[in-house]
Amino acid sequence: MLRNASTRPISSCLRAAAPVRAFGTVNTKTALPAPAAPFTAGTVYGGQHTITLIPGDGIGKEMANAVQTIFKAAQVPIEWESFDLSGYSAKDAGLLKEAMDSIKRNKVALKGILHTPTSRLGHSSLNVFLRKDLDIYASTTIIQNMPGSWPTRHKNVNFAIIRENTEGEYSGLEHTPVPGVVESLKVVTRAKTERIAKYAFDFALKNNRKKVTAIHKANIMKLGDGLFLNVCREVAKTYESSGIQFDNMIVDNASMQLVSKPSQFDVIVCGNLYGNILSNVGAAIVGGPGIIPGANFGANYAVFEPGCRHVGKDIEGHNKANPTALLMSAIHMLRHLGLDAHATQISAALMKVITESKVLTPDLGGNHSTTDFTQAVIGNL
Repeated sequence: MLRNASTRPISSCLRAAAPVRAFGTVNTKTALPAPAAPFTAGTVYGGQHTITLIPGDGIGKEMANAVQTIFKAAQVPIEWESFDLSGYSAKDAGLLKEAMDSIKRNKVALKGILHTPTSRLGHSSLNVFLRKDLDIYASTTIIQNMPGSWPTRHKNVNFAIIRENTEGEYSGLEHTPVPGVVESLKVVTRAKTERIAKYAFDFALKNNRKKVTAIHKANIMKLGDGLFLNVCREVAKTYESSGIQFDNMIVDNASMQLVSKPSQFDVIVCGNLYGNILSNVGAAIVGGPGIIPGANFGANYAVFEPGCRHVGKDIEGHNKANPTALLMSAIHMLRHLGLDAHATQISAALMKVITESKVLTPDLGGNHSTTDFTQAVIGNL
């Protein structure tokens, strides 16, 4: 539980960090606005927000602990309802229901990545279940260079990937009509494609971005991806007066273009599988999954989580995890809640650590621990 017991105004905390550009704003083209109606907060008492926290598997607990520690030091008015869901064990129906009820009550959650087993005997993905059940259809991932010292292949990279979360290849509809044959259904609907396309164009408008690119494989999947592309074209026509350009690209070419010339992309809109793949490719060109924030929006709920779906099992418990992705997702969450002063304070502290690059975790070429990184951020508050 975190109480806002600050004895000095937030503005006094911000003055020292003012030279650092705030993350998660329209000025940085990385604001994450809610898709439709103005956001209505869930559980708020006396200015304190109750937020559902699902740390996730692998390094999830270490990253969540870092975020909680920084929030406590910054005296953010948030109380956490934490649920230790895991994809490594069979579904605990009671705990899952409690977590879902908590999100529906609070309307906002911060979440790590939950493991999804590949075995046929394993349960279905908890990540996909959560997105479908809450209808948080718009996955929004920000891919951008950060002002750190680690080497990257390209500079001036800053684009968003808008991914439809609730259908496509992740519909989970598979069956075996005869032994040795598996049919897996990819579901594409006009209604959900139109919804995600409108969100992508609205996102571009609100962040002063100039182009939306639809990614598809309509040359082969002429009906499914053909519908997706045609609906995106229809939606694009309704935004012509805004000056936003529209383009489309086949997914295999997009993967190559993303690696060779990422600056040509501004906002990408695509289906579930393509968005998953391109998010990982994008992460690789700017420094890795440890610095990629994300969020999932629906009409009623918002779940903030890292933009790349890695549990980091190989470094679990080694105190080497980079908490930046979850921390930046949490900064987006603060802005979503209207807690902009706290968001800017923590953003400035984080960006100073990254800009100075004296305390970095191994994934960014440093030799410091998760704890060191966390304390460095706190030291800049």
